[in-house]
Amino acid sequence: MAELAAPDALAVAPARPVVVSLRGVRKAYNVGKPFETEVLHGIDLTLLRGEFCAVMGPSGSGKSTLLNIIGLLDRPSAGGVAVCGEETSALDDRALTRLRGHAIGFVFQYHHLITAFSALENVMMPMLGAAGFADDAMRARAAELIDSVGLRAQQHNGAANLSGGQQQRVAIARALAMNPALLLADEPTGNLDTRSADDVFSLLRRFNQEHGTTVLFVTHNPALAARCDKTIQVVDGQVTA
Repeated sequence: MAELAAPDALAVAPARPVVVSLRGVRKAYNVGKPFETEVLHGIDLTLLRGEFCAVMGPSGSGKSTLLNIIGLLDRPSAGGVAVCGEETSALDDRALTRLRGHAIGFVFQYHHLITAFSALENVMMPMLGAAGFADDAMRARAAELIDSVGLRAQQHNGAANLSGGQQQRVAIARALAMNPALLLADEPTGNLDTRSADDVFSLLRRFNQEHGTTVLFVTHNPALAARCDKTIQVVDGQVTA
């Protein structure tokens, strides 16, 4: 007679929290005018805690618009968007800014560092924006992040004096300053050489695995997309796969 499985063996792993939920999201520009154009056509999308997802699609397919809506930089024309369990449709601009600042980190193709500031000061900026003043805890957090991306020796260097790959590392550290649940990366390796691009991707993957940060990574590089947990294909304003 077969032995019964121990209770622990029958336990079901707890479901991962939903970080982003899009339901029937549409986005149109010039609404009500003769040249009204709908860019997104009813997007349904769910991102779970700890997922590492690539977004691929041809130019003009709606990838950037989708990212802007997920990142609360733009509002949909129709449909619902929830971030970390909070419905966003009824939030005013101040509440959206607060949620975005605490829940979402951004890494773009262009690093958008403040060149007059040091690497350390750039990483401190999200924390300074949230608190309104700098303190030792912020400096310690920024130094920890700078160290984690391998730039301890360059932390006091001006951003303008760093290489492209180093600048993008600082941008990743800055995006993680508030310990966000979601990190959005829009072609973060597009301007880098192959080695630097691989280093940046590996950093994103490491933070995803170590901290459970959900990462949505827009890329045209199929080799990088193949290293993600899943790939979301966007074609003509619709998720096709």
